[in-house]
Amino acid sequence: MKTKLRILVDNCIPFIRGVLEPVADVCYLSAVDFTPDAVATADALIVRTRTRCDAALLAASSVRFVATATIGFDHIDVDFCRDKGIAWTNAAGCNATSVAQYVASALSAWAQRAHIDLCSKTLGVVGVGHVGSAVCDVAKLLGMKLLCNDPLRSEPDFVSLDEVAACADVVTFHTPLTYDSLWATYHLAGADFFSRCARNPLIINAARGGVVDERALMAAKFSGCIADFVLDCWEGEPHITPDVLQAAFIATPHIAGYSADGKANATTMAVRAVSRFFGLGLDHFVVDALPPKQVCSCSRAALPLRMLANYDIMADDARLRREPTAFEQQRSRYPVRREVVWSVE
Repeated sequence: MKTKLRILVDNCIPFIRGVLEPVADVCYLSAVDFTPDAVATADALIVRTRTRCDAALLAASSVRFVATATIGFDHIDVDFCRDKGIAWTNAAGCNATSVAQYVASALSAWAQRAHIDLCSKTLGVVGVGHVGSAVCDVAKLLGMKLLCNDPLRSEPDFVSLDEVAACADVVTFHTPLTYDSLWATYHLAGADFFSRCARNPLIINAARGGVVDERALMAAKFSGCIADFVLDCWEGEPHITPDVLQAAFIATPHIAGYSADGKANATTMAVRAVSRFFGLGLDHFVVDALPPKQVCSCSRAALPLRMLANYDIMADDARLRREPTAFEQQRSRYPVRREVVWSVE
């Protein structure tokens, strides 16, 4: 008879080994090894986006709780979990600053290549939750004008998607991927959206692959509706379309949120959630393996180059172009990237 709580943990989640072992029987598995047989006697799972938590995986299991160490949760079948009585949680906001760092580096690389002043440009942010709000903060530091759009939030200063298309020089997407709600985001950036882009914008997708229709994106670039695009999230990933990779200004393997700080936040939130659900006494656990963030101050004019020097997004782009079939390996072996607290003198 099983006498100790059994928890299965994705072995690519950092900072977690040894944390739960004093209070549970813990087993670490690769994403592909989360099978119905493997989870059959588990009480809880701690996963990433690569583990689809649905009836196929969980129907015959004893799982009572699923924690995903990610902001996104479209890999969790929430309807099935509700009907089966399986509680679940995501790590909302865990890597918001990391994604904002990614967008800042992409903007800085674009400004450097195009010889433009970001202070003269308008950034359209579609999806203004934890991540989108952090991106807005970075844009303000860079001196950019902001246009915010979020179908799930009604704020006095928010604008329509039509206005974003008409007035933005850069459009960055930070919505969840949804299909069947009133505000479905699947192919939100599709042919219709791109046809309304009036200022030949740069498009950035660091949300989910399906938010942007890649076929329409390619057509928009080659017809001149958009200037270029940056993709961190891909339709069909980890298998990416070679033509889309070749056409992208910047292409990365879904690592926008992969700063060490973001990962530490996700692990902290997942452990606390499991602890609260099962009463394990780790409700105040915090990953303390990282030194404090560096605090940097510089002039607004120098900020883009300093941000790009802090996190060189082009190095991630180069790795993916060299080995596009190593998408998953590049994610699981991603080098340490630290966040910085920026201020303008």
